Amino acid sequence: MVYDFEGHVALVTGAGSGIGRATGQKFAAHGAKVVLADVNDEGGEETLALIKDAGGEAIFVHTDVADEDSVKHLMQTTIDTYGQLNYAANNAGILPKFEPMHQKPVDVFDRVIAVNVRGVFLCMKYEIPLMLENGGAIVNTSSAAGLRAQPGVADYAASKHAVNGLTRTAAVEYAALGIRINAVNPGGVVTNMVMNIQMDESYAAMMQAAQQQDPHPIGRSAQPEEIANAIVWLCSDEATFMVGHTLSVDGGMTVD
Repeated sequence: MVYDFEGHVALVTGAGSGIGRATGQKFAAHGAKVVLADVNDEGGEETLALIKDAGGEAIFVHTDVADEDSVKHLMQTTIDTYGQLNYAANNAGILPKFEPMHQKPVDVFDRVIAVNVRGVFLCMKYEIPLMLENGGAIVNTSSAAGLRAQPGVADYAASKHAVNGLTRTAAVEYAALGIRINAVNPGGVVTNMVMNIQMDESYAAMMQAAQQQDPHPIGRSAQPEEIANAIVWLCSDEATFMVGHTLSVDGGMTVD
């Protein structure tokens, strides 16, 4: 499918790797000017280079989505550089170590909520005013863990349930004002963040205790590009009647 994003500007957080990188590349490949944001400067610059080497247009802005001033700076840089914002993929997030709830350090819980929930809230809070005049589309990256229980990461599951709640509420508030807001809920994705967790002994122990094997009926995890495909589609004119949807892109993981 070919989208016409020429003359449009897309913002992608968590763009330094994985789903964010694939999403930034896909937006650029279809003609959008892309603002890449990440706390990881090295990864962000690598994504920027990949887009430019492929003939796309983009900038990278160091951003901590949990910090309000950093998010404000990101939005101001977007406007100063490109003069508008049409699409936003709020993808930045962290996945903590798998541990039983009673062993979770409070500071880890607080950091997961700060990045995964406060970060999405702050991004939408400052993206929406930039879209009110001309409309736009926002997609938040949630998780299959936002639709069901996920043993070992109560903090992560709680944060992703919250992202879905933020998405639905914002969608209803701004649909009549021309801003479409949706979420994607990936299952397992082959990213560095997920692979590092799965190599940890605590992950195997928790999965064994929960008697869980590979939870994907399709028999594999997703590639980042497969999630990016859904994100970019939700922003496109092919999805103009999609509002407040929490789209499962999970290989069947959450099918009842």
